[in-house]
Amino acid sequence: MRIFQKAGLFLMAATMMIACNNSGEESKKEEQTMTAPKLKEENIRYKIDSLTMDGYVVYDENITGKRPAVLVVHEWWGLNDYAKSRAKQLAELGYIAMAIDMYGNGKRADNPTDAGALSGPFYTDPAMAKKHFDAAVAKLKEYAQVDTANMAGIGYCFGGGMLLNFARMGEPLKGVVSFHGSLLGTPADKNLLKSRLLVLHGNDDKFVDQAQVAAFKKQMDSIGANYKFIGYDSATHAFSNPNATAVGLKFNIPIAYNAAADTASWNEMKLFFKELFK
Repeated sequence: MRIFQKAGLFLMAATMMIACNNSGEESKKEEQTMTAPKLKEENIRYKIDSLTMDGYVVYDENITGKRPAVLVVHEWWGLNDYAKSRAKQLAELGYIAMAIDMYGNGKRADNPTDAGALSGPFYTDPAMAKKHFDAAVAKLKEYAQVDTANMAGIGYCFGGGMLLNFARMGEPLKGVVSFHGSLLGTPADKNLLKSRLLVLHGNDDKFVDQAQVAAFKKQMDSIGANYKFIGYDSATHAFSNPNATAVGLKFNIPIAYNAAADTASWNEMKLFFKELFK
């Protein structure tokens, strides 16, 4: 009889232990479900004169209230899935993000010749370029989730260079991050530059050489700009884009993906925003 009693007690204890473990696992699953981002993705359109601009807005619906906003400016190819994927990553970090369209009317490029033709006017007419960017900022501000006092931008190649130039022109962003962007642009004015800058550069970039790097640093130092410049060894132009190697080989241009530089630069951006938006 005692043997059966002991066996019964053991069975009861084991059952309770399993129940507790299952309960714990269910709690963990519920917690993960509650904390995992629930992303709201929207493809939007807005007008600039005769142009119809595309945009991709994404944010975590699990977060209530306002949050910092980040605009993503694409490479010279135009608004594509890569820019959208970066906006999605930003939303997963808790920001509301918008991958913007600088060209309008659905213009995209799939080769360097067309990309150069599309991007060229934006370098020669900075005022027009800024007008297109400002329209995107205004559109994003319509979202109730946006903390308009905490807005920043990140850009890739063409997009990085554009953002640095907009900052020089007085764009009131709190911060700007350039990933392998061009560095030369309009003259810097300490009375106009309001943004903190993070410049993430490939030291083997054949499009942005060391002379341009030196000129940029000299310009920023001359006006006392709040900037941080990081160069990654063995990293070329477009080092953050996983498609860069294939594109470089296809068109015989010196670009390639660098996983180490991609990870390191993204982590630098996260630290930059953490400090910027605290």
